[in-house]
Order: sequence, then structure tokens, then C-alpha cells
Amino acid sequence: MDQKILVGGQAVIEGVMMRVPGAYATAVRKPDGSVETVRHEFQSATEKIPLLRRPVLRGMVALFESLKIGLQTLQFSADVAIRAEEEAQGKTPQKENKLISVLTMIFALALGFFLFGFLPLFITTELLSIEKKALLFNLVAGMWRIVFFLVYLWLISLMKDIQRLFQYHGAEHKTVYTFESGKELTVANTRDYQTFHPRCGTSFIFIVLLASILMYALIDTVIIAIVGNITLPLRLVFHLLLLPLVAGAGYEVLKLTARHQDSWLGSSLAAPGLWLQRITTKSPTDDQLELAIIALKTAFGESYDQYVGREFIAEAVE
Repeated sequence: MDQKILVGGQAVIEGVMMRVPGAYATAVRKPDGSVETVRHEFQSATEKIPLLRRPVLRGMVALFESLKIGLQTLQFSADVAIRAEEEAQGKTPQKENKLISVLTMIFALALGFFLFGFLPLFITTELLSIEKKALLFNLVAGMWRIVFFLVYLWLISLMKDIQRLFQYHGAEHKTVYTFESGKELTVANTRDYQTFHPRCGTSFIFIVLLASILMYALIDTVIIAIVGNITLPLRLVFHLLLLPLVAGAGYEVLKLTARHQDSWLGSSLAAPGLWLQRITTKSPTDDQLELAIIALKTAFGESYDQYVGREFIAEAVE
């Protein structure tokens, strides 16, 4: 019987981050062709606090931890790129500017809130008089949210730097597939696998977008029942505050699709996310595959040998 294990990751600037039980590591290629790696020990809060293993709660924790690790690894890859550029120009590498990093993160969060939080609700409120029809309102707003998400993905996919990022995303998926299949982690073996993975973060985001329609409809129904009315500002506040709850519910749906991916229901739920990965993953080069393999082996460290040759089933999302 296949054993369960959590192995996943994400693409970063000219590199890949891989996360395994107890640790995560990032490998980044410098302009001169050399590779810089960093490894961190990590224990999820769900392993320390039994209560957090409950359905939905575990999804909320996973989302927070994934965002934290993701931002840290992206910052590391950006620092490597900036430092390499300064060294190539003969400059003394400067210390990381925390203020710029914080401002960049604030801008990204504000843009995300505007596109996927405020704008769908504003357009639905202004164009239609269905504020008190909770399900219909959130169905329309949810459709706008999905349209904005698809357009956003398509537009950024046209950028050269993002295309390279998507290649590293494909390399990460191929490497995870190779590991889960029990094959030796070599570039030759890794080439054989597809770039689409059912537990990808892209699939998670799309499932959350779908789950938000029903979840926010329930939330709005409760608000209307208590207050008697609902306004755009009130909707924005409650939808934003309860986003972790919606994400936690989406996490459970994604786990369900991963567990039953061979069934009609599982394949149907997974299909939109896999389709989206035709945008967010690209076929990687051998150098990119090599980097993903280095990241995964670095993450495992000395324990890697005990996993070689064994087949695994992932038990959670990436």
C-alpha cells in the first residue's frame, strides 16, 4: 500500500522551494550558473496543537503557514538575484531593505483585495438590485471574481519573467510526481511526467473561489436575518474577516478531490484547477528540473535515502 506524505512546493525567482515533513528548502540559480540553497526546519502548528487538526481549522492553519513560507522564500530568491546583480556590477551588496519588502507586500495585498474583494461586490451592487438575495448576489459576484482571476492569470502569463516562473512551477510538479512514483530523482526520469498536479495551489485558489459563493451566501443570509439589511461596506467587512473560514472549507474540498481523484466527483472538482494549470505551468528546461531536484533533496537532507524507491500519496495540498 502507498504511504502518505506531504511533499509540495512553489516556484520562486529563478528557483524552486520544496516542502517536506519537518523542513523546507529553496534552491536558486545565480546568473553565473551556480546554485544557492537554504534549508529551514519547520513544524506545523497542527502537529503541536491537536485542536488545529480539526476540519476547516487545519485548512486555515495551512493557508497561513503556506503564505508565510511562500513570502519568505520569494524574498530569499529576490535577495539572491539583487545581490548577484550588485556583485556583477562591482558594487558592495547592500543589506535587505525591509521597508521596500513591506511596501511591496502591502501593495500586492491591496491589489488582490481590490480585484477579487471590492470590485466584484461593487459591480454586482451597482448593476443589479439583488442585495437581499444572498445566493443570487454571491453567484453573480463569484462569477465576476472568477472572470477577473482568469483575466489576471492570462495577462501576467504574457510577461517574460512570469513565463519563466511558470516553467519553474512545471519543474516543481514534475519533480513531486517523480518522487511520489518512487523513481530516482534524475532529470531523465522527471522529464516523463506532466506539469499538471491535482493538489496545486492554483487548483486550491479556484476551489476557494467556488466555495466562496456558497459560504458567502450563507454568511449574507445570517447578516440579513439579524440586521434586516446588508450594505456594500458591511459585506466587505464580513467577507474579508471570514476569508480564512472560506479558505479552510476550500481546503477540505481539495483534500476530498485528492482522495477521490479517480472518481467522477473527484475528477470533476479537480478539472477546473488542472485546466488553469495550462496557464500557470509551462514545460521546464533540464536546468530548471535539476534545480527542483536539488531543492527537494536539500529539503529532505540526510533523511532522503530512507524515502528512495518508495511510492507515496500526498495527504495535503502544496
